[in-house]
Amino acid sequence: MTASQTLALIGALALLGACSQQHADSGAAVASERTSSELPIDATLPPVLAYRSPTCGCCELWVEHMRAAGFRVDVQTTDHMGAVKTEAGIPVGKESCHTARVGDYYIEGHVPASDVKRLLAEKPDARGLTVPGMVPGSPGMEQGGVRHAYDVLLVAKDGATSVFSRHAE
Repeated sequence: MTASQTLALIGALALLGACSQQHADSGAAVASERTSSELPIDATLPPVLAYRSPTCGCCELWVEHMRAAGFRVDVQTTDHMGAVKTEAGIPVGKESCHTARVGDYYIEGHVPASDVKRLLAEKPDARGLTVPGMVPGSPGMEQGGVRHAYDVLLVAKDGATSVFSRHAE
């Protein structure tokens, strides 16, 4: 394992610990499977495969956000999120608590469904999108009414990032 992969793994583990602690403290409820199955699926959208830690509640809340936007989302729970992030090529310091694949792209963290739909429509030559960290007020992180401004970053094939969209407080 290279030094950058080791740093990525350490960063991912720190985020996972913070995510599980935040949701243990907040008592955030996770939507039921019954609610998920009742949401309409937009057949024109590719399916999403979301990878999450078994201890993370905000990941499931982001999945519910995506389902509410019409995506069919399958969830794979894993204790090996560092390996998932490394395989996806997520740049060091740009990690969040969950990683998803949709079409030819990866989605890292609390990216709004509207940005995922824009990515799929525009089809840039890129790896995907990321919202580094766990920004209060981003999809799946709405608990407590606190909202912070954040950027969704486009990750180029070489790992460079640029602002894809901005979301105000």
